[in-house]
Amino acid sequence: MVAAESTKQTDAGARGDASPLRFATPESFGVVAQSPPEMLAGVASVVCVPTFRRPDMLEATLRSLAAQTGGHDFAVIVVENEGQEQAGAQRAKTLLEAGLFKGLVIVEPRQGNCKAYNAAWRCALTRFPALQQVLGIDDDEEAEPGWLDAFLKAAATAPAELFGGSVTPVFADRSRAWLAAHPVFRSHYAASGPVPMLYSSANYLIRREVLERLGFPFLDESFDFTGGGDTDFFTRARAAGFRFWWVQEAAQRETMPQRRTEFGWIAARGLRNGAISATIARRQNPGAAGRLKVLAKSLALLAASVPRGIALGLKSRSGTIALYHAQVALGRLMSEFGVANEQYRKPEKN
Repeated sequence: MVAAESTKQTDAGARGDASPLRFATPESFGVVAQSPPEMLAGVASVVCVPTFRRPDMLEATLRSLAAQTGGHDFAVIVVENEGQEQAGAQRAKTLLEAGLFKGLVIVEPRQGNCKAYNAAWRCALTRFPALQQVLGIDDDEEAEPGWLDAFLKAAATAPAELFGGSVTPVFADRSRAWLAAHPVFRSHYAASGPVPMLYSSANYLIRREVLERLGFPFLDESFDFTGGGDTDFFTRARAAGFRFWWVQEAAQRETMPQRRTEFGWIAARGLRNGAISATIARRQNPGAAGRLKVLAKSLALLAASVPRGIALGLKSRSGTIALYHAQVALGRLMSEFGVANEQYRKPEKN
């Protein structure tokens, strides 16, 4: 394995690869370690793993990728989003040099989850000339052994360009496992097949042409600390005519620490989800008339949240879960006054 110094590059064409996507700005990330280029030249599938101050969990994620079945050739890009201690990058570098995986370890020192994804996808496009698709998993998740195989089999036959997979929460406090029924922890779909849209980048496969069409920066970095950059990206992909597919068998497990089972965190996530949906809706409906339309929908959702909450509470037998629809509606209304819940601003509380 080869360690490498930080590099700067203004476009893919200057590197000599086949990517038609050109970049007008220098790379913001540095390369910490990488496999020899000849090992990466023919790789079509690249798994992107953003990480921030969770080296032990990152190692578990990478070991789950190393245990994939199906015999598929793939590479991994680990993107460290903590620019000081870089504990995740150093752990990943050690594992890469030990032969656990092939690919690259990079550092995007500008904090923000959208910045991390943008760096990973740009790196994939410019270092892998045979790239056909990028996939993703977070550093608090582990992939089931058949995860990659399920995605690639679906991508080989399904008439779609963007694919999502299931994520099962694993609660550190097992007495809180009933929260798996809460909308903030549930996957959006439960059966494989075509779906209207994806909403989360927690578990995905995206064909190369989607990135090339939508262009760089792929994710809007104004969503860095609120979240929602992935939903905005998928919304733009749908508007561009791309299709979506759900692969239930492409399964991951996500670790849920104690703090994510606290009422305050769950309520903040509901408010945040509402704010994100309203922000994206306003982008789709510009001008005064559009803003009134979005406001009217928010008010309608607030009114509907009472019967919807009662129904959800009866079904789940949980007052905490019953409040979700009201929290989303309130989050939408708060965003009209410029209030944004930046849950990612202080990662230690997320």
